[in-house]
Amino acid sequence: MVIFCACGHREEVWRQRLTGSRRKYYIRNYFAFSDRRKKVNIIETRKLSKTYRRVLKGEGLRGSIRSLVKREYEIKEAVKELDLVVEEGEFVGLIGPNGAGKTTLTKMLTGIIAPTAGEISVMGFYPNDLKNDFKRQYAIVMGQKSQLFFELTTNDTLRLFQEIYGLSEHVFQETKAYFAELFQVEELLDVQVRNLSLGERMKMELMAALLHNPRILFLDEPTIGLDAIASGQIRKFLWKVNRENGTTVILTSHYMEDIRALCDRSVVISHGTKIYDGGTEDLFEKYQKERQVSVSFSHPAVQPDLPAEAVILEDGAYKKIIRIPKEKSGELLERLMKYHPRDITVEEEEIGRVVERIYTENR
Repeated sequence: MVIFCACGHREEVWRQRLTGSRRKYYIRNYFAFSDRRKKVNIIETRKLSKTYRRVLKGEGLRGSIRSLVKREYEIKEAVKELDLVVEEGEFVGLIGPNGAGKTTLTKMLTGIIAPTAGEISVMGFYPNDLKNDFKRQYAIVMGQKSQLFFELTTNDTLRLFQEIYGLSEHVFQETKAYFAELFQVEELLDVQVRNLSLGERMKMELMAALLHNPRILFLDEPTIGLDAIASGQIRKFLWKVNRENGTTVILTSHYMEDIRALCDRSVVISHGTKIYDGGTEDLFEKYQKERQVSVSFSHPAVQPDLPAEAVILEDGAYKKIIRIPKEKSGELLERLMKYHPRDITVEEEEIGRVVERIYTENR
């Protein structure tokens, strides 16, 4: 079977590659997926702002009584005049340090809270109206908050979601079989959620979120706490959902590996303000200037001969952590290999330092 996509690419989907439930699901939804690949703005905001008024209370009983008589407030601008346009089918990374405004923005886009000022349109709806037609077309998964019931099996929870979204039995069974095969969790559907591992539970979270075939999927730290293997599997599944289903994905993560592997485009937010909006590789090429190298030894090591640009962050007898400019990382590794290390790990610069550098250079 040969399929020509709306995006102009020729896809050959052979029976041995898409068999059974996955083949039926893909064919049944093909025209919907093709429509999603058309260049349509699915999210639009203009000068979007959210301001909170917080009560200030002094310490102790006296402060509490004074607060009852005369309240003092402080104004917190969580999001400041943010402009954002996302096209249908994009995979966008939302990056920023804690408290930058990422979660507040996501809550406004999903209608959980209303903006203080500005314009917002998601799939043609004003999100905070919370119309059922709007809520049926998006899903949100948070790595630290579960939508599953721990005492129920995943099958029981999916049945509940079937009723909530009004899915027919045929569509429900076909979609469930598709994702169970894609995530390779067929044998886990009748296991209580509380007995699943963290990685298995995240797969079930995604399966529940995608059951009603949403147009937009919001992800908040989906790989938090997962090991390298489980994180890689989740990234692979998300890539397939975006490419095969045309689902628009907004990913919030502090893990640079997630952003680089999945997102062609990144939006960086700091202090509620958008300070970067462009290609992910361009972002890291321009602003990620250092790497962190962790080296461990099976025996107490002498002080290694390091490049002048290296900064030692941790200097133990058996383990050393070194920060080095990217262009000098190869030279550092060559020098370290002379000391016969037991293990070497090279990590990208943490997102907080990257955001700080972007913010400083764009002020």
